[in-house]
Amino acid sequence: MTSNPSPLPVRIARPIQPRFTWHHFAMRFSSTPRGARLARHLAGERLDAWGIPYGSDAHDALTLIVAELSANAVSHGLVPGRDFRLRLSAEDATVRVEVTDTRSERLPVLNDPPADDQEGGRGLLLVAALTNSWGWFPRTDGPGKTVWASLYVRPL
Repeated sequence: MTSNPSPLPVRIARPIQPRFTWHHFAMRFSSTPRGARLARHLAGERLDAWGIPYGSDAHDALTLIVAELSANAVSHGLVPGRDFRLRLSAEDATVRVEVTDTRSERLPVLNDPPADDQEGGRGLLLVAALTNSWGWFPRTDGPGKTVWASLYVRPL
């Protein structure tokens, strides 16, 4: 018995899916400049694996956000012997970055731009300019705070 295949290919309609199903990454890093660099590097690799390629505007913005929030955790949230935590999550077309440190008395404040000759003080201004929203909340599982930022990533 022989069967003749259909001359036209059968196409099954698939529903439109969001850019991301749901991705999550979390890791603790030492509260050192090396830990902040490693957080930025691993975040960049994770974003690329999630479909936000190296060199894209979204990838560059998100790695800069991770770098700034991690540097702030190391500089301003440092408690000797305590790590900071980076958490990335992507759902639909939004990526959320969270950095948690163990210092609750140094809260993030968005100030006016610093003087031209001042070296620091621009990190949260960059985060605010690059993201759709950002903020902070007290840490729920111990002392400290979590600073978060979210960015809508346009489909490629």
